[in-house]
Amino acid sequence: MPYHIQVRNLNAWYNNQQVLKDINIEIPRRKITVIMGPSGCGKTTLLKIFNRFFELTDHTRLEGEVLVDGENIYASDIDQTEVRKRVGLLSQRPTPLPMSIYDNVAYGLRIHRMKKDSHACKNAVQHYLELAGLLDEVNKRLHDPANALSIGQQQRLCLARGLAVEPEIILGDEPTSALDLISSQHIEHKLLELKENYTTVFVTHTLRQAKRLADYVVFMYMGEVIEAGLAKQVFEQPQQEHTRAYLAGVF
Repeated sequence: MPYHIQVRNLNAWYNNQQVLKDINIEIPRRKITVIMGPSGCGKTTLLKIFNRFFELTDHTRLEGEVLVDGENIYASDIDQTEVRKRVGLLSQRPTPLPMSIYDNVAYGLRIHRMKKDSHACKNAVQHYLELAGLLDEVNKRLHDPANALSIGQQQRLCLARGLAVEPEIILGDEPTSALDLISSQHIEHKLLELKENYTTVFVTHTLRQAKRLADYVVFMYMGEVIEAGLAKQVFEQPQQEHTRAYLAGVF
């Protein structure tokens, strides 16, 4: 299947306010899809719908379908926990758990009983820290508190923690917006490496970052998808006036 996520006739509300309007998009497998648009256009809401975090907010309502590998993740017989395991989220600010570096990565492995013994768990923790580009920096202090890390290291720790439960899809909600330049480059570099094995959906306000990362682009405005397509096409030959105005910096 060329598309990993398919969204069909999606509408979403907070209380009586409609925040997404008739969304129909397809997210390609093992590519980086960047969702861009001005603040308040529904980008973060769409991400939360992809891993069923949206319904954790009171007084929300959803219509339409979100298919992952052809299966509607909002069907009545779908396990929400399994969806959240398959679709990981890297948020704007890192959220390390109040425990050691090691235990942060091991947490999901233990909850889901993914490793049979402590030796296998240790190997897995080191593997995912290495995958997130953090192992060399923390290998001699794995049992130190995670909150002692710099904010950039904490974000890579959260990436390692998310990867440890073996998701298929990585969601990034402006995951570099709180980071310094060097830490941002670390995260970008890792996402570019990881797309060989993961589908990534990334929200950003920064056009330069979108151009560096995107294989596919979704442009949103006022709760609607205005334009979607290959990054080169959208950036160089946008078809819609709103897209051209946004790329020109008008809003």
